[in-house]
Amino acid sequence: MTTTTPARTTARLDLKGLAPEVSAAMGELHRAAVRAARAAGVEPELLELVRIRASQLNGCAFCLDMHTKDARAQGETEQRIHTLAAWRETPFFTERERAALALTEAVTSIQDGHVPDEVYAAVREVFDEPQVAAVIWAAVVINAYNRTAISARMVPGAHQPAPRT
Repeated sequence: MTTTTPARTTARLDLKGLAPEVSAAMGELHRAAVRAARAAGVEPELLELVRIRASQLNGCAFCLDMHTKDARAQGETEQRIHTLAAWRETPFFTERERAALALTEAVTSIQDGHVPDEVYAAVREVFDEPQVAAVIWAAVVINAYNRTAISARMVPGAHQPAPRT
């Protein structure tokens, strides 16, 4: 199937305004996933890598804009952000990050053989069960947001990261 995308994205519709209860529920799902990750000891920086990688795979400009800005605000380097799409070929990511990125890719591209046992086994070597659950939830939530932003053609550029606390 061939599709044509405009050179400059214009929003199709305001999903938040048209379905505020659903938008609020998505926001709460995101906050719950962040709380679970925090309680499990999953680093906020790792969660941004998960969000960026899923957004790269899904081609979501809105989420890429948002999460690369958020990652930079948390101290992520330009080098790691720019090479994230080729993380397997770089020495820049830890074993823990690599396991989370492989799991994110498997969750995002679930039609490609689901989540293979070897990916799950590698994740379990460096994460405990609550941490695995937190990474899975982070991947699921960003995939949902990617699909929302892509479908509505949300326009990237306006997001500003929250100040570091």
